[in-house]
Amino acid sequence: MLQHVLNRRIPLLKFFLKQELIWVPIMGLAWWALEFPFMRRYSEAYLKQHPEQRGKDAATARAACQKYALIPTSVMNFLEGTRFTRAKQARQQSPYRHLLKPKAGGVTMALDAMGERFSAVLDITLVYPEGVPTFWQFLQGGMERVVVRAHILAVPQATATDGQDASDALRALCKPWVNQLWSDKDAEIDHILNQAKDRQNR
Repeated sequence: MLQHVLNRRIPLLKFFLKQELIWVPIMGLAWWALEFPFMRRYSEAYLKQHPEQRGKDAATARAACQKYALIPTSVMNFLEGTRFTRAKQARQQSPYRHLLKPKAGGVTMALDAMGERFSAVLDITLVYPEGVPTFWQFLQGGMERVVVRAHILAVPQATATDGQDASDALRALCKPWVNQLWSDKDAEIDHILNQAKDRQNR
């Protein structure tokens, strides 16, 4: 949906993928050819046994971001890091009605690697008022309606204090910034869904 709506309006979208997705037929090869970065997820238990693997994802992300600096690119980040389900929401004890807790790590990493090259942050919200379709329903044309909202935001700028380096200052800035963004997004989703209900009741 994002590729469709944003095609030719912004530079080519690229996003971080789990390493396992390289085996997806056709798409995996396409992502690899387009130089989408593939990330490995390691559990804390695994990292304790293999400390040499710690930080490899960060190195992969930095290398990708530096490469993106050479050509116009849009770096996409899904801040929840996983697909939404009510079970995950309950397990997390998420404070949001429609969202999981966001993770600021990916945004912080991208800004730290090439923040000065970003012209803006494009905040996108997708809402399915009639319910989220399955992938099969989507392929069959069974998706009735999707609402897409886009907001252009200023790139967060961190100022280091005495005894603090730029990366630490950025981390300190990004977490509350992301949390506020998510609170606003949750309220916007609520508003869109309420509008849809009012439309149906007329």
